[in-house]
Amino acid sequence: MRIRKKKWAQPELDACNFYIKNPQEYKGKWASFFVKNQPIELEVGCGKGTFVAEKAFRNPDVNFIAMDIKSDMLGVGRRNIVKRFEGSSREIDNVALVAFNVDQIFKVISEDDKIDRIYINFCNPWPRGKHNKRRLTHPTKLELYKNFLKKGGEIHFKTDNDELFEDSLEYFKESGFELVKIVRDLHNSDVEGNIVTEHEKMFSDEGILIKYLIAKLPE
Repeated sequence: MRIRKKKWAQPELDACNFYIKNPQEYKGKWASFFVKNQPIELEVGCGKGTFVAEKAFRNPDVNFIAMDIKSDMLGVGRRNIVKRFEGSSREIDNVALVAFNVDQIFKVISEDDKIDRIYINFCNPWPRGKHNKRRLTHPTKLELYKNFLKKGGEIHFKTDNDELFEDSLEYFKESGFELVKIVRDLHNSDVEGNIVTEHEKMFSDEGILIKYLIAKLPE
């Protein structure tokens, strides 16, 4: 997703106490960043942060790392997180914003971090065959995630793209994940607690069915 350059984004991030300037320093010790020692979940490609904002607000007993390669996008995410917590007595103490390329994620998160769950929401489908390896669900990425996802941990994946979804089912199987939930029409399913993202609403309003899966790493 393209986003216009926002001159205010980096200065606001630099002044933000939940933005991580040097994520490599936390490799293997992400638990030390958070106030409370509790499960850690990761969103890769967090975009404008509306998902992690709502997720963190609803789940004070979980710590969240939200990663995106674009600091301009994270600047918008920071504002959305702050907005969600406004008016409550809650401190924003269970979110970490990280600007980093997921291809190099092994440089900032390790098996010692014991990530309980990964979220991938409406990532770029990269439809051209030669670009498939850039997909966040491609086996090359899944192998990276397996380095730090706990045994028995889950990946939750949502997309509007039929081809990406069907290919991803095979990717997860190929990488040794167990598919415990497969939904091809999320908004007419028994899935509870779904957080509707900006993209999700846009696609749904256009009549596009939202696809969703949960893949589990065997224990």
